[in-house]
Amino acid sequence: MRLIGFLERLLDGVAIAWLPLGQLTNYEQPTKYLVTATSYSDKFKTPVLTAGKTFVLGYTDEAEGIYKASETPVVIFDDFTTASKWVSFDFKAKSSAMKMVTSSDEGKVLLKYIYYWLKTLPSELVDGDHKRHWIGTYTNKKVPIPCPDNPQKSLEIQAEIVRMLDTFAELTAELTAELKARKKQYNYYRDQLLSFEGGEVEWKALGDIGEFIRGKRFTKADYVEEGVSVIHYGEIYTRYGVWADHAFSKVRAEMAGSLRYAEPGDVVLTDVGETVEEVGKAVAWLGDERVAIHDHCYAFRHSMNPKFVSYYMQTQSFIAKKAKHVARTKVNTLLINGFSKIEIPVPFPGDPERSQAEQARIVAILDKFDVLTNSISEGLPREIALRQKQYEHYRDRLLSFPKPEGAVA
Repeated sequence: MRLIGFLERLLDGVAIAWLPLGQLTNYEQPTKYLVTATSYSDKFKTPVLTAGKTFVLGYTDEAEGIYKASETPVVIFDDFTTASKWVSFDFKAKSSAMKMVTSSDEGKVLLKYIYYWLKTLPSELVDGDHKRHWIGTYTNKKVPIPCPDNPQKSLEIQAEIVRMLDTFAELTAELTAELKARKKQYNYYRDQLLSFEGGEVEWKALGDIGEFIRGKRFTKADYVEEGVSVIHYGEIYTRYGVWADHAFSKVRAEMAGSLRYAEPGDVVLTDVGETVEEVGKAVAWLGDERVAIHDHCYAFRHSMNPKFVSYYMQTQSFIAKKAKHVARTKVNTLLINGFSKIEIPVPFPGDPERSQAEQARIVAILDKFDVLTNSISEGLPREIALRQKQYEHYRDRLLSFPKPEGAVA
């Protein structure tokens, strides 16, 4: 590729110094910028960042204690997961479990160069681990700095690497924006299709349509490579779409008799989440066999089309009703008694065969939209994944400087 040849010529014969990350950066904990509000709205201006996977937790109208990243960008480093984010917009923080990292001297090392280099490091997150990584390990990581004795040339090389990687990132961002627009369009049509304005429909409480079966507890120590297939509550909003036909995790076979299961056709939902929207997120279990569920999950057993139910549970109308039945404590938790009273539409309630046919017709329409927006093998998500893979390949190539003997990254 042309850019690799260009970089090889750019770096031809230049010296490389491997310097500790802690020597090249300063950090600040977000104590001064922590949000006090517990409720957020898209109508507000200032994003609230968390160290967790959600990143942007919501938006607040608080006007004090805002970090001006539009003036001084930072790298947000999650102490516990070692994930990093580039932030160049003003924000407040929700979590204190992160570091706000800046360059100790932009005249010698560009923060964005540091950010891209951090992205080349393998994750040091160990499942079940709960220790802070920045002070313990990351400040000692060795960063390759070209031309350490010639700051001007060093900055030119760093800036060229950043420019190339920014170009890849911008291409991915454009595709992501297109995907976001399509999802917005899809959400609009889904909500319209499931509003049943003027249609022959009866609104029935979930508890009158079926029953909720709570799962049984299993822990990380119970996971094995071969055993009983299970759905852990976290997987519902990280791995599945609106339906699932196989489980990702397994626990010890000897636990089989003590677990509770979702049967094919059940809708599985989680009762906890980082945000209110994640609480009660549902997937239709379409596997051929039953699957065990964690005690932070419920299996909703009913006689309707399972994908019809899970699609309806994604509508803005349903999410607004669900929000009234979420306990906003340290961990957002679903209040199942109130949740079971939420009504959903049952088309042609007096004619079960016609009702099932109408539900299947609506599911078929929404499935086509789902392929465009959510499929990992078709549509824009596939293109975004390919672009991301290409970006990561060239990022790692551009930042793979030769190490002197005995150097530890």
